[in-house]
Amino acid sequence: MTDDLEEIRRRRLAQMQQQQQQMGAGDMQAAMQQEQAQAEMDAKKQALMRQILTPEARERLTNLRMSRKELVDQLESQLIMLAQSGRLQSMIDDEKLKQLLVQMQPKKREPTIKRM
Repeated sequence: MTDDLEEIRRRRLAQMQQQQQQMGAGDMQAAMQQEQAQAEMDAKKQALMRQILTPEARERLTNLRMSRKELVDQLESQLIMLAQSGRLQSMIDDEKLKQLLVQMQPKKREPTIKRM
């Protein structure tokens, strides 16, 4: 298994080096700046999430991100907007987070079977 991982890493490194050679110096610099800006935004977002969520709630979001990334991104955006507007009075614990997640999920329609 470690041999497989090493082989994948070598291929990925070769692919990245090939892409760098194909890109011009300006393109590469612009891509690096974009990655750096994205990393800074992610760091700020994570810092804010640490301020407004309890550790248990953050852990739940991390676990949920593996299966429902879009839902978690949407929830994080809403929480950040609420925090920035000053509408959050206290930290969000695991129970409040569960309630928010239930509210965000689309309503499921129960199937009805009619017998003739």
